[in-house]
Amino acid sequence: MKKNEPISHIMSTDVKSVHTGQKVSDVRKLLADNSFHHIPVTSGDELVGLISASDVLGISVEGVEADDRSMDAYLDHQFSIESLMVTDLKTLPPTAPIRDAAALLANGDFHAVPVVDGGKLQGMLTSTDLIRYLHDQF
Repeated sequence: MKKNEPISHIMSTDVKSVHTGQKVSDVRKLLADNSFHHIPVTSGDELVGLISASDVLGISVEGVEADDRSMDAYLDHQFSIESLMVTDLKTLPPTAPIRDAAALLANGDFHAVPVVDGGKLQGMLTSTDLIRYLHDQF
């Protein structure tokens, strides 16, 4: 196993993100239509936060009809992306060794690490990316 191989070799680079001016319903739709669970939030090219599926799924919606339109209207009226996103992020540069990413994700506090270079989002590294990497080693 190559302990010092950079995370740029295993990170996802085709990352969908939202910007701070978008609606929360845009986040819900991205999560519903894709297999990922974390969406970076940007302001211009700069990473400013991260929203996970659990951030959106954890919203209490008592009294709201179950259809998507009603849910979206509720989300957009009650919440903003800034109110849901996590801003105290752990990030890594694309040159960081895979072992650093593994150490960061091993504590279980989160399951994705934004990869940034000079504050600009370059990709995402998830627990799944690490597991695939390990699987390919054996």
